[in-house]
Amino acid sequence: MPELPEVETTCRGIAPHIEGQMIKQVIVRQPKLRWPVPESLAQTLTGLSIQSVTRRAKYLLLSTGSGTVLMHLGMSGNLRIMSTAQAVGKHDHIDFIFNNGTVLRFNDPRRFGAVLWTTEPAAEHPLLKDLGPEPLLSDFNGELLYALSRNRKTAVKSFIMDSHIVVGVGNIYANEALFMSGIQPTRQAGKVSLARYQKLAECIRMVLQHAIEQGGTTLKDFVNEAGKPGYFQQQLRVYGRAGLPCVSCNQPLTEIRIANRSTVFCGSCQR
Repeated sequence: MPELPEVETTCRGIAPHIEGQMIKQVIVRQPKLRWPVPESLAQTLTGLSIQSVTRRAKYLLLSTGSGTVLMHLGMSGNLRIMSTAQAVGKHDHIDFIFNNGTVLRFNDPRRFGAVLWTTEPAAEHPLLKDLGPEPLLSDFNGELLYALSRNRKTAVKSFIMDSHIVVGVGNIYANEALFMSGIQPTRQAGKVSLARYQKLAECIRMVLQHAIEQGGTTLKDFVNEAGKPGYFQQQLRVYGRAGLPCVSCNQPLTEIRIANRSTVFCGSCQR
């Protein structure tokens, strides 16, 4: 599933190609995604120019002077930049064709993604308005995590994966950040100290930033805007390494399930 680093990689990849460009045509081949593609989307967008391409949580926002296209890659979606001459594949559901000949193609084999339209401020959209802070921005820090965690009995791993607390900390990156900060994922969120949350916030930021620099994590489906995989998987320290030696202490890594998600940690290094 594309997580924050993969979506950020896509955002940075497509922006130079479509910002400032006018939409000449929109072709919707499959409107039945997670939510139905608006019937009037093609007509609405034709003639509009993309003013900016940004990201909020795992949503891509294509802003025009008249409204915003909200896009989510779902479980297996991707966006690619290509030419009009490129053959259409089985799961290529939507094309955004620009005046300069560039095509932004939305591909989604499982159809859990979304392409929506809003004329209201994007931040007020029901899918975005209640989300927590961005982990790469200054309003996310250990003090915030500490304050929100008081009296919470949920596992700290589930706590940091709650998008109302902080967005974009998916399963892979939660495993990695908790290992880096030395916190056992099963520890109750309300029993983690301020100092440890300060370290955890720093590690969340570090692991996400490093994943972005590596182009995301390829496990099954993710490719970037050019159709190339991410390489952060090669640097995972715990996720997917159950039973293998810890990179720090050489003890075998343990795998359990928390909230039905694979959770790998070192029982020696993480307390």
